[in-house]
Amino acid sequence: MPLLPSQQELRHGLLGAVAALLLLVPACTSDEPSMSEESAGSMAADSLLAEAISAHGGGIIDTSVVAFTFRGARFRLFHDHGQFRYERIFMDTTGRRVRDVLSNDSLYRSVDGRVVDLSADERAALNTTVNSVAYFALLPYKLSDPAVNARRLGIDTVRGTPYHRVEVTFAREGGGQDWEDRFVYWFDTTDRSMDFLAYAYGLGGEEPGHRFREAYNVREVEGVRVADYLNFTDSTITPSTLESYPDRFGQASLKDVSRVELDSIDVRPTPR
Repeated sequence: MPLLPSQQELRHGLLGAVAALLLLVPACTSDEPSMSEESAGSMAADSLLAEAISAHGGGIIDTSVVAFTFRGARFRLFHDHGQFRYERIFMDTTGRRVRDVLSNDSLYRSVDGRVVDLSADERAALNTTVNSVAYFALLPYKLSDPAVNARRLGIDTVRGTPYHRVEVTFAREGGGQDWEDRFVYWFDTTDRSMDFLAYAYGLGGEEPGHRFREAYNVREVEGVRVADYLNFTDSTITPSTLESYPDRFGQASLKDVSRVELDSIDVRPTPR
């Protein structure tokens, strides 16, 4: 596995297998929302997302540095009441120390301590990959961004547990390069834990695809809930039918793709 995974893989996938265990999983059921539920879906979804963010330690993340190692690179995510600075540090193939920095008002790369010039394509790739790793690692923290459009789509039952199903799309303004991507999240109706998600990517011109993730190795670090994920796909599902993933999951028919694992996680207050 290369030190620097592809931009698309960092943005959309990175998880793994264990399909044999799924043979014991019962089929899922779902209740579609009524028209009245649809009309109130956005308001209900915003409230639900706020509760989920709080349950995952969003209030702590607001003023903390979350650090972890992911596929050979060390990430440090600084937050301070809306201000942020994300860093990715790794050794390149020649042994040089590379440090990528993305913040509210800057983006740059340094190699062995010296800032280097980047082309427009390199800047776009740096922005996308660093921001994407941060986005997925901190979920559902970023779902409060102004560009998020959320709708509650009803309740599904997965492995005997009821989950709120929430669709998330993005406004073009502020939604980033991949604003056309579509996400569906499942939040436990009792504790608001985000145990499953599905997403469709490449809808704006890249090679399209979609994935379904199951959280595992869930742990709490200084009040912040973090998890690793198993990543699956299914050729019978399309970007418009991501809601079908729990049913396919219950039938143990999904294809293992990869896994996302965050190592050496550390959460500390943001330095003043």
